[in-house]
Amino acid sequence: MSQQGGRPTRHEDDWWGQLYDDSTDDAGPTATADSLDDRFASAADTVDPRSGTAPGDGPSDAPCAVESTVPPQRAPTAPDEESPRRRAPWKPPPAAPEGPATFPREDIGQGPRPATQVDLPVVPAPAATVDYVGSGPPTYDAEPTALPVADPDELDDLVADTVLDGARYGACTLRAVSVRGDSARYRGEPRRDSLLTARFGSGEQALILVALATGARATPGAHRAAAEVCQWIGRAVGRSHERLGEDIRAARRGDLKSGLHRLTDRSLGKLRASAAEQGIDPEEYSATLRCLLLPAHPQCRTRVFFGIGEGGLFRLRNGEWQDIEPRVTAADTTGEAVVGFGSLPSETPEGDRLTMDLGIPTPPSPYEPAPEPPRAPFRFRASVARPGDALLMCSGGLADPLRGEPALCAYLSRRWSDGTPPGLAAFLADTQVRVKGYADDRTVAAVWEA
Repeated sequence: MSQQGGRPTRHEDDWWGQLYDDSTDDAGPTATADSLDDRFASAADTVDPRSGTAPGDGPSDAPCAVESTVPPQRAPTAPDEESPRRRAPWKPPPAAPEGPATFPREDIGQGPRPATQVDLPVVPAPAATVDYVGSGPPTYDAEPTALPVADPDELDDLVADTVLDGARYGACTLRAVSVRGDSARYRGEPRRDSLLTARFGSGEQALILVALATGARATPGAHRAAAEVCQWIGRAVGRSHERLGEDIRAARRGDLKSGLHRLTDRSLGKLRASAAEQGIDPEEYSATLRCLLLPAHPQCRTRVFFGIGEGGLFRLRNGEWQDIEPRVTAADTTGEAVVGFGSLPSETPEGDRLTMDLGIPTPPSPYEPAPEPPRAPFRFRASVARPGDALLMCSGGLADPLRGEPALCAYLSRRWSDGTPPGLAAFLADTQVRVKGYADDRTVAAVWEA
């Protein structure tokens, strides 16, 4: 550009010519342009723009620079813009272009090696959770769609879409959540799962109960049945929590199993009685029940599981999932009395008939009066936790995909294996990772051991 502001007519009139114009004042003692920028630009002009070496020179001793695979950009035209090739080393580099790039490979003492093409650079795993795992996206939307129909005279019957809770006692940290399934969210049906978390007692003698129940599928009032059985088992455990706590701390496994069996059957018996009062078929007004008992004493790591019905009990230890759901046998489904608290059997396990009835009355239960014969197998497990363990009790809505989709097991293992319990929001997000083909309610209680 000429000093009179005319249009450029020669190569010398562009911004490059202005940089070397004789009229430009020089900071050095000579009349020629001798600034640090000018010296670098002059040297850069003599080298090959792609390799960074002068024609005929060998490889440089300096490490290879990152070479972008993005197509060359149009040459700058503004006077204040600089070509990346002519950028001085003491000036900040331009923003890195998006897309694949080559990265230098160099071993200490071995000199530079040719750059290696990398299509997916290794980056840290994102902290955010994923929406689903498996072969494809689930059928339903990830968020609630329709609300259940409400009766203006029965507003207490409404069930929230999601319930979230947590606590920390002794050596364990508890996280618990109950979420309406994708299918119920889409159809506007209430959540059939119910969740109860309660602390009985105080101090180191306290006992924490987590109870979850699932109402019968495709039956009216299923959510009410689940809520009622949680309330009844909560009352039963609360009234007997001192004796239960003593049995847990003293490791009286036999007493615990028999006593909790009777409390469970008593609660389910009340549910059947409630169905009869409402004129409902007891088989329709029913629910599964699964419970955890956690002592608050910091030196007691015994964790007690008991319940009736399907679901899951898992342990995450050293990054590996273990299915520790108690197995039931044929004897568990016949309705025979609990050993130590029921009547004498009519025959021995070998099939020999008993020839004499001693007439000894049934001893009273230390917890509740004897209930009706059980109608479903009772499940019980008492185990000692290790530091770093994570214990997971869940309804069938999560147990089924955990057993059927390895990708979900792998994902939750990565999220929960670092020994640090997640916060409530993170735990909720983790438990909502969906799998195609599994759309039931999910109710989960997880315990991390310090």
